Amino acid sequence: MPFTSLGLAEPLVKEVADMGYREPTPIQKAAIPEVLAGRDVIGCAQTGTGKTAAFILPTLQRISDKPGIKALVVTPTRELADQIHELALTCGKATGHRTVTLYGGVSYSPQEEKLRAGVDLVVATPGRLLDMIGRGAVRLSGLEVLVLDEADRMLDMGFWPDVKRIIDFLPHKRQTLLFSATMSPKILEFIGATLNKPVSIEIGRPATPVKLVDQAIYPVNAMQKTDLLLELLKGSDMQRVLIFVQTKRMVDRLFNILKRAGLPAAPIHSDLSQSQRQRTLSDFKTGQCRFLLATDIVARGIDIESVSHVINFDLPANPEDYVHRIGRTARAGEGGSAISFLDAAEIGNLREIEALIGRLLPCKDLPGFNYRERFIPSVKKKVSRPTKRLVFNGGARRATQRRRRR
Repeated sequence: MPFTSLGLAEPLVKEVADMGYREPTPIQKAAIPEVLAGRDVIGCAQTGTGKTAAFILPTLQRISDKPGIKALVVTPTRELADQIHELALTCGKATGHRTVTLYGGVSYSPQEEKLRAGVDLVVATPGRLLDMIGRGAVRLSGLEVLVLDEADRMLDMGFWPDVKRIIDFLPHKRQTLLFSATMSPKILEFIGATLNKPVSIEIGRPATPVKLVDQAIYPVNAMQKTDLLLELLKGSDMQRVLIFVQTKRMVDRLFNILKRAGLPAAPIHSDLSQSQRQRTLSDFKTGQCRFLLATDIVARGIDIESVSHVINFDLPANPEDYVHRIGRTARAGEGGSAISFLDAAEIGNLREIEALIGRLLPCKDLPGFNYRERFIPSVKKKVSRPTKRLVFNGGARRATQRRRRR
């Protein structure tokens, strides 16, 4: 199915083709016609499936040529805002629409100058957007389309009070689009009343890892995790490795250790300035840095091509975060590997991850590594049922149904 069959205008189709895309992904096939028809949409699909284009392309086509801000995309992180802005900027050339990003960590002045020059689409993080509204730099009375991107992550990060404040500034008559990898009923409890007969689109099983990812558990004594990581990286030909660590402090500690070992690594977390984070991501994407040490700030939605391996130095407490972490590899149909270190204190996290993904993860050893006493999970015949602590609550359709039953 070509992009032309979705109802997109020829200039947009040409721009997409120039970017190297020939056929739309499943979420794009399902969502673009609905957005073009003016319907509210709840879109639920795995990371790396093209959700950004699914709302940017039809939004640019739908919004009018009236002066003022006509479309607003609210997203949880600065990296996601940059990624969305890049696509909107490129495709906006075909429609003649201008876009700007608003996020913290940088000066207000350049953003305010761009707003004064006139923009059609704003991509913003919640905090900076509210600041700009308070400063009188952003007026949303003429808004036509609101997009809430990575809605579940905004809930996890505590942004929903800010999102509700933003919605209070918007006209009631508008189109609202929610896109996320998972969609819990709690999200629709917050925003359900503002939706107008939304169309729910769910592509595949939410929170199901990409099937092309080769996953394995490496049991190890907690005191040997750093040694195991060094041994694993030194003795491999891994080209682009994303290493997830639970805390910013541990990211910095591991970075210094890898640097002393002569390994081309870089850290990324929320304490770094925006320019540092952008430079680090650029170095990782271009291959100047092979090993990127990160907290979960980059786990959702950041489009980094050709990540060969994801290493979970620490298993996440939230099983959904595991899914989004390993989703950084095996993108665009490519293969990938995910390695997770496991110490005795993390067995509960492992069982919840296995319950969520519906499969047992195999345990492996690094040949030649001198393991101390460690915990090795017992072999089970089947996956246990999810516990009550499991965060995942199903996809868009089930969330909508549950809200209606109430």
